[in-house]
Amino acid sequence: MDRAHRITYIEVMSTANANSKVTLSQLGGLKGLLFQPGLTLHTLFTGTPVGTDAAGNHFFEQRKKVSGKRARRWVVYAGAAEASTIGPEWHSWLHYTTDAPLPETGRKAWQKPHQANLTGTPDGYRPAGHDYAGGKRARAAADYETWTPEL
Repeated sequence: MDRAHRITYIEVMSTANANSKVTLSQLGGLKGLLFQPGLTLHTLFTGTPVGTDAAGNHFFEQRKKVSGKRARRWVVYAGAAEASTIGPEWHSWLHYTTDAPLPETGRKAWQKPHQANLTGTPDGYRPAGHDYAGGKRARAAADYETWTPEL
């Protein structure tokens, strides 16, 4: 991380930590308290909001630093708890690779936008011949031979 990005992050975080508090509405309201009481109460009492990603996930950091330990970081998912919805910008911050989330702008031309893992969903990849995609495989002339055991 370059020095300018680190300074900007420290300035933003120092003002965010001093002026921001977590509200119950950020954590899903009474529904969040009912279905995830541990996460909701822990976040309300010990969390400081750091930011929100494009998918609507909220990221938090522990308010009080324990000497000799890193501040705990966690995410409150916008929908179902699916780790693949977290983009690389926030993934690196969440796992202490960077001190600040990477900027979401300034992507290279060859980089694709982040997409959650769609395996097991109706939008997942299904090759030709898959049962859910019609189950029809193109006829093969010589590429397939059935196995018959020798008796």
